[in-house]
Order: sequence, then structure tokens, then C-alpha cells
Amino acid sequence: MACGKESEQDQLAASLNDLFTNVSTMIKGELQGTNNVLELLEKMNARVAEEYKGYGDVASGLSVFVEQLKLKSCTFDDHVQQLDAIEQHVTEFEAVISVLDKYVSMLESKMQSAYQIPPSLK
Repeated sequence: MACGKESEQDQLAASLNDLFTNVSTMIKGELQGTNNVLELLEKMNARVAEEYKGYGDVASGLSVFVEQLKLKSCTFDDHVQQLDAIEQHVTEFEAVISVLDKYVSMLESKMQSAYQIPPSLK
């Protein structure tokens, strides 16, 4: 009987050894799968970071462009104000010219009536 027990124990030990070997292989496979997923994730993160780095450069360029436009806009605002002032002066001059034209016409009428000169043909 001792031999049968030893044989059963050897068989049990071999089965347990196979079980532990198979469980170890399974765990190694699971870990390898997890490692593969993590490596893929790392590569994807690197690719996305590279993509967004380009967007960051574009955003920086746009920011500089907007600042330049703001500076140009300020100079244009000064010019627009000057043009508005010139337009206001021109409008005032036109009003003065109109008044002077009426005054000259009135003086011309008075002069013609005073000297009785027939109106000139225009």
C-alpha cells in the first residue's frame, strides 16, 4: 500500500505541478496581453500628443496674428478718427461755401440792379 500511496502522491504532485504550470502560463499570457494593451495605449498617447503639439503651434501662431491685427486696428482707429474729423470739416466748409455762394449771388444781384447791367448769360 505504501507504493500505491506514493504513486497517488506522485500523480497528485504531477497534477498540481501541471495545474500551477498552466495557471502560471495563463497569468503570463494575461500579463503579456495587458502589456500589449499598455504599449498600444502608450503609442496612441504619443501620437495624440504629437498631433496636439501641432495644434498648439497653430494656436500660438494665431495668437501672434491676432495681436498684430489688434495693433493694426489701433492705428486704423486713429486714421478713421482723422478721416471723420476731415469729413466734419468738409461738411462745415461746404456749408460756409453755400452761404458765401448765396451772399455773392445776392451781391451780384444788387450790383446789377444798382448799375442796371443786364444779367450775364451763363
